Amino acid sequence: MQADKNAVGDPRPIGVFDSGVGGLTVMRSLIDLLPNESFIYFGDTARTPYGPKPAADVLKFSIQISELLAERDVKVLVDACNTSTAVALEALTERLNTPIVGVIEPGIRAAREATRSGRVGVIGTVGTIESGAYERTAAVVAPEIALIGAACPGFVEFVEAGDIDSHQVHVLAQRLLAPVIEAEVDTLVLGCTHYPMLARTISDVMGPDVVLVSSADETAFSVSLMLAADDIHASKNSAATHEFLTSGNTATFAELGSRFLGPEVEQVKGWSW
Repeated sequence: MQADKNAVGDPRPIGVFDSGVGGLTVMRSLIDLLPNESFIYFGDTARTPYGPKPAADVLKFSIQISELLAERDVKVLVDACNTSTAVALEALTERLNTPIVGVIEPGIRAAREATRSGRVGVIGTVGTIESGAYERTAAVVAPEIALIGAACPGFVEFVEAGDIDSHQVHVLAQRLLAPVIEAEVDTLVLGCTHYPMLARTISDVMGPDVVLVSSADETAFSVSLMLAADDIHASKNSAATHEFLTSGNTATFAELGSRFLGPEVEQVKGWSW
């Protein structure tokens, strides 16, 4: 039953999901911007990475997770996975009664504000880059910018393993980022929520003149605007709670989650389909 918003605001949680721990970068921005809101996070670490998987599988997984979170009575759903946003956001919007926010459009908006030359790179999983979702979104949101995309297979696996700064990661980044370096972009969209965790390595390879753009902050702003428009903010004196679910190893998720998000990751529950 929906809460009496006039008396206590709307205490229902916000649902966030990703293929693994990468969406915690979005979660961090959400918690910082909306400290009174409660969240339920689902990391599908048993089936990560989504990038190389067929679109039909990504759609299936996204529907499973979003329906699970909808059953928990979340008031807004955040698809914090770029691959899922690219493949499934439209279908999820049509399927669910719950408002949903993806991460691609916020990333494009942030890049539009950051670029000086109009030459913008975007890196993502194979699935995200091959989908053309960033190009389609930019054509509507920021037609004045030129996008140069590059797929970065392997980045997600390193992050999920907790390796974000080894020599092997640096060598891989030098090879995968070559197309956007050659294109002389001045702004690079980190088109996967795992990639901010590799920001130091990526910045070292790209050079100091290239601005790295994460969709996390812009996505959090989009959620805040949605809460305000629908008058479903939690009250200012609400005691926020955060729940974490994973389809994979709970201890591994807790260790990585604490490293990448912070002390909010206290207890992680396992989930199997």
